[in-house]
Amino acid sequence: MFKKYTLVFLILGISLIGFSQEMTGNLNDYKYVTVPKKYDFLKEADTYQLNSLTKFLFEKYGFVAFMEGEEMPDDFKKNVCLALDANVLEDKGLFKTKLMVELKDCQGKIVFTTKMGETREKEFKKAYQAALRDAFTSFEGINYQYVPNNKFDSEMTKAESSNQEEIEKLKAEIEQLKETKVQETNTAVVAGEVGIATAEVSNNKEKEAHIEISKDVLYAQATDDGYQLVDSSPKIVYKLKKTGSNSVFLVESINGVLTKKGNDWVLEYYDNGNLIQKTLNIKF
Repeated sequence: MFKKYTLVFLILGISLIGFSQEMTGNLNDYKYVTVPKKYDFLKEADTYQLNSLTKFLFEKYGFVAFMEGEEMPDDFKKNVCLALDANVLEDKGLFKTKLMVELKDCQGKIVFTTKMGETREKEFKKAYQAALRDAFTSFEGINYQYVPNNKFDSEMTKAESSNQEEIEKLKAEIEQLKETKVQETNTAVVAGEVGIATAEVSNNKEKEAHIEISKDVLYAQATDDGYQLVDSSPKIVYKLKKTGSNSVFLVESINGVLTKKGNDWVLEYYDNGNLIQKTLNIKF
């Protein structure tokens, strides 16, 4: 009898240890899950439909999931901390395909990690999808259900507030520069018709010089606080920091802002007092 109870307690102890290694936060505090279009261990977006399958499996287990680039709800736009960022990691093996799902909060802290899903399937697409499905079995029995939490619903993090202040400051500087350009043009008008013509030609040339459309494709790679844009070399061209909006990023080193305008991503920054605008070709 003593040996029987000892075995039961040992099994319960191992189960509790395994669970604590997987979950470091309360999943019910989070309303959404965001899924990237591309995983770092694969070369192209949604290779083997792995990203689409990730979104499908989250929804299967009761989560509200969005693929990167989809229109997000208004409450998410106001507070990105309502969502967990999903990622899939690969553990290289000779005879097995191994995948693990990781969920991070808006500050980059790991909230939940699944077990390592495994398969011996040899065909790539079947292997990756089978390993992912196996990893997702970690969500069985969790019974996820979102419970509103005032900590996340009513307050933006300090980091988000700081980013928002930077955005507003940069926008104000851009507007000020535009006003300065208008004043300079008005001053040129006073000089007479010849001055007007000269000013208009000069202004058009200036616009041509400072508005660029990049044909080179830049690939977005997820980082802890945003993305890094790399070219085909691959070389890191820009580093982006997340803000409270999926359509606005801060650009490090050049103190710029990257904004989605329609279907275009427009980069704006200053160079020697001049406003530079570039339309970038980005693949997320």
